[in-house]
Amino acid sequence: METYQRLTEIQTDLRAGKLSCVEIVQQYLTKISALPEINAFVEVYAEEAREAAIRIDAKLRKGTAGRLAGLVIGVKDVICHEGHGLTASSKMLEGFESLFTATALQRLLDEDAIVIGRQGCDEFAMGSTSESSTYGPVLNPLNPQKVPGGSSGGSAAAIAAGMCHASIGSDTGGSVRQPAGFCGLVGMKPTYGRVSRWGLIAYASSFDQISPITRSVEDAALLLEIMAGEDHRDNTASSQPVAHYSNHLSTPQKETYKVGYLKEALESPGLDPAVKAGMEAQIQQLKAAGHEILTIDFPLLEYLVPCYYILTTAEASSNLSRYDGVRYGFRADGVKDLNELYAKSRTQGFGKEVKRRILLGTFVLCAGYYDAYYTQAMKVRRLLRDQTDAIFEQCDFLIMPTTPSTAFDLGEAIEDPIAMYLSDIFTVYANLVGAPAISLPLGKGEDGMPFGIQLMAKHFEEAELLGFAHRM
Repeated sequence: METYQRLTEIQTDLRAGKLSCVEIVQQYLTKISALPEINAFVEVYAEEAREAAIRIDAKLRKGTAGRLAGLVIGVKDVICHEGHGLTASSKMLEGFESLFTATALQRLLDEDAIVIGRQGCDEFAMGSTSESSTYGPVLNPLNPQKVPGGSSGGSAAAIAAGMCHASIGSDTGGSVRQPAGFCGLVGMKPTYGRVSRWGLIAYASSFDQISPITRSVEDAALLLEIMAGEDHRDNTASSQPVAHYSNHLSTPQKETYKVGYLKEALESPGLDPAVKAGMEAQIQQLKAAGHEILTIDFPLLEYLVPCYYILTTAEASSNLSRYDGVRYGFRADGVKDLNELYAKSRTQGFGKEVKRRILLGTFVLCAGYYDAYYTQAMKVRRLLRDQTDAIFEQCDFLIMPTTPSTAFDLGEAIEDPIAMYLSDIFTVYANLVGAPAISLPLGKGEDGMPFGIQLMAKHFEEAELLGFAHRM
């Protein structure tokens, strides 16, 4: 089977009788079996996917198939799927089976998407490399000596390796956009509240968003359009109407736009020369296409990562407190009292990176440090939101690198976690202010690995953002 870039191409061949859903599923299963070393999947639903393919082929013959007929997806191991395992790639949830299906995933299933399996990630979605999983590291199929990014690394690696057509991940600080950049794909993070979080294992509740990873902007638009919308089970899900993103791609509101770039981002000393050159070339292309380019001074850039990690670790400390060996999760053996049960269960159940973030979060929430760290970080977040609103009074979109460099070598970031945290400098911005952002493939570094460019827009301006990204 050829590598299709868009679902519409698959559906054209399905209608012409050149292909069937059964054949599509079997091709992906064959690829998964051929590349076990990539470790993209925690569990593969082979028989279930085949049965779904047979059912959808019958619906196609009757003309009753949904909008996603022919789409085979993988789902990150933090998204609930009724009757299926769910572990957040952690020993803490070993053996757990979900009792319900996440709203976003159910909406895709209702349109006849086929789920081929659940995909590995950094434990509890905490990381930028997909190496902190209890199932072992995920490798980048473009170069197995490199990481695929994180935390949705298994989701991106599976698409890049041809194991599925698209994936559904989660993005807390770049966890969809960064792997997309490292694997040469499209990663779309919607406005906070655009997609229901019901059925998503919480890392940092005011940041997390379920998000698609695809090969094309068209597919990202269609998946987001179907997943988005109000949900009475999630009071953070917005009731704003959902635009027809997929139809908007070919009908822009304007011919030219005002596009801003952050001066401090382009001048950052940590920016790889190839990434900088790619950014500058893209800016010149936009100018040549008639768009107005604005240079934006953004002195708050250096505060993004500290602010993000203070707030997300604080929320993680709170969210993960439920995994105590009593009500949820792994329970240690041979304990003498309740305190020892808590300590041993959490020590043995959580991995190193999760424990590091819980400790950081607990520290910044302590009575003696709450005002010095957490309160100050909340004030910075408010300043960021205000300054971002002011920026979008001047321009339609912000453009910046997705990451400062191409993919890390395996083990590199684990040995230097501060460097890993700093690699999120450009992606955490959108999560801190709740804005939509998309990563698009831009070029390749000297090591031959891809890197991405990121576009950000005003809240709930996904239609314009996707339309502009589609035409770049």
